[in-house]
Amino acid sequence: MAETSKTAKGGMGETVRVVIHALLIALVIRTFLFQPFNIPSGSMKDTLLVGDYLFVSKYAYGYSKYSLPFSPALFDGRIWGSEPKRGDVVVFRLPREPDVDYIKRVIGLPGDRIQVLGGVVHINGVAVKREKIDDFVEIEDGRETRTRRYRETLPNGVSYSTLDLYENGFYDNTPVYEVPQGHLFMMGDNRDNSTDSRVISQVGPIPMENLVGRAELLFFSIEEGERAWAFWRWPWSIRWSRLANIVR
Repeated sequence: MAETSKTAKGGMGETVRVVIHALLIALVIRTFLFQPFNIPSGSMKDTLLVGDYLFVSKYAYGYSKYSLPFSPALFDGRIWGSEPKRGDVVVFRLPREPDVDYIKRVIGLPGDRIQVLGGVVHINGVAVKREKIDDFVEIEDGRETRTRRYRETLPNGVSYSTLDLYENGFYDNTPVYEVPQGHLFMMGDNRDNSTDSRVISQVGPIPMENLVGRAELLFFSIEEGERAWAFWRWPWSIRWSRLANIVR
């Protein structure tokens, strides 16, 4: 009987150790390697959709206090930092609300002058190449909706699609934004439905310190309005064609 009790205690202790080790490994991976992130809004359509789940690489741009759980102020700036490339899709902390994550595309680098004229992005006075492609089609409540879609190609060759909901939208014509040193200019791909660096009062240029990481891989995607935990609906609710897609 005593032997059985010792065995039970030993088994319980081993289980606790395994759980603690697993939690520590998960914490290290989340802090230094990859963090899961889900898309809550349509500001990055059609690159990213509501219901997409992706991994963000924490090491891509080095580490800041926002790389750590609860963002403790242990140090300033970034360590082992590297500058994002134009066109990267990046998760960052909102300067005015540091506990809020945003995800946008890097359009402007430090020292750049960014302006939108007639819906066309200009970088340092030069228009970014933009060509009309097939419409983005969505089905909602049995109704088909179409949105104008363009292929945009940045000076470094990075190419992606953007959506244009409205002719002469509110931010289709802007002043010139000068990107400060140590900052980035971010824009959503859904240009008329994105609160980004064009909105100075809410977002503005993003300090390098606020970067969380670079979006890398879609590991799960579920139709908008569906619940990810409702596994019995997965055969119909999962967007199977989006699984394991690289984020570009």
